[in-house]
Amino acid sequence: MDHNIYLLATDPRDPCRDVIHSRDTGLKVSVICVDENRFEPDPNEIQLYGSAYGKLYAFETINVTPDDALDVIDAIQWYAEYVDYPNMEILPEDPRKGKTVEID
Repeated sequence: MDHNIYLLATDPRDPCRDVIHSRDTGLKVSVICVDENRFEPDPNEIQLYGSAYGKLYAFETINVTPDDALDVIDAIQWYAEYVDYPNMEILPEDPRKGKTVEID
């Protein structure tokens, strides 16, 4: 089985906004620290979630195509290895949904 090669584009102004790029396909996945940044899921994209080192991440595709959709998990697993958290649990839904937020 061939494996894609992934590259990471980072935003020097915001360390919680990365983009995973597949070198071999058109797949792009935004990585957002949802604890630190506002995140509104795009209904036309795929969103998955994971946590590492106490941070909750949202992974959202960018202009996903049917051919690239199958590689999203592989890209997230690559990112988990990159951040040295290979056992990151990948979740299909935002784990914060349904939780109440207290306002002081």
